[in-house]
Amino acid sequence: MRILLTGNLGYIGTVLLPLLEQEGHEVIGFDSGYFMDCTFGEVSSKHKQIIKDIRDVELSDVKGIDSIIHLAGLSNDPLGELAPGLTEEINLGGTIKLAKVAKEAGIKRFIYASSQSMYGVSNTDNELDEDSSEKNPVTSYARTKWEAELELMKMQTDEFMVCAFRPSTVFGASPRLRCDIVFNNLVGCAYTTNKIEIKSDGSPWRPVVHVRDVCAAFIAGINAPKNLLAGRAFNVGIPNGNFTVRDLAQAAQRAVPQSKLIFTGEHGKDSRTYKVSFNRILTELKDYFKPSWNLDKGAEELINFFEKNHFSENDFRGWKTTRLMRLNGMIEQGKIDNKLRVIG
Repeated sequence: MRILLTGNLGYIGTVLLPLLEQEGHEVIGFDSGYFMDCTFGEVSSKHKQIIKDIRDVELSDVKGIDSIIHLAGLSNDPLGELAPGLTEEINLGGTIKLAKVAKEAGIKRFIYASSQSMYGVSNTDNELDEDSSEKNPVTSYARTKWEAELELMKMQTDEFMVCAFRPSTVFGASPRLRCDIVFNNLVGCAYTTNKIEIKSDGSPWRPVVHVRDVCAAFIAGINAPKNLLAGRAFNVGIPNGNFTVRDLAQAAQRAVPQSKLIFTGEHGKDSRTYKVSFNRILTELKDYFKPSWNLDKGAEELINFFEKNHFSENDFRGWKTTRLMRLNGMIEQGKIDNKLRVIG
């Protein structure tokens, strides 16, 4: 199968592309290139690569493609607040433009990387499911992910299959590592400073999932029969995949036993707390999605990654692993404008 993978030069895409190739697929990468240089170690580069803004996608870019996995976009809440209207333009407008071009080109499957952030602040008495649970997006990033899903599902037909995967907060090693996500941040801080500071009381709930298990979900979107996927959304996580921030911090400390765990509590009780149900993906896609990572295994992998790459505190706090810092740096250097358009 010929697969167009957007956002292939990002944190998840860098892991997913070689896994798709191992499955025997021909993969064409489509990426703006913002994070191309944010690498540790070797990165696959044998595939065909299109360096292009998702806002500028054309019919010719998707010619001859069978399926699209769409990861590209501003990837978290801080990036979503970078400039007014920019998240709508890229995450919503770019996504819908890509889907319209794909449908016109006769592409069979459109697999969308959505987000659990659309659930927003919720009551933690119940785990949130895909359809009946209230959506309460409180940031531009969360809102545009939900709005894009709604628009994509309207485009679903027998010939153009659309499905959405909503990953938990991702963790784990990648050649294009991010440390601006919760568990990677905790383990990275422990490793580079021997200290883990939690500014809340540690009680908020956070679903998390390993990057390779997220990749396994997208591969399930390629392999599973259409009748299981068409027009549906799936929360992506593992059995018992909801953790408190305290759970995550203690797992980071287990990985770096000499580190000191400190709960400052200065931010009090964090209102951003939610638990998510993974029953749908774990039962209905059980023949295609078999998650195999947990916190301790992922933390051990991160430590090995840090040691192999001589990872320093400067790396941990620097532009290579912090997406907002990277984009602000590119703006200051005149490489992109304040609309994130490449200059020159």
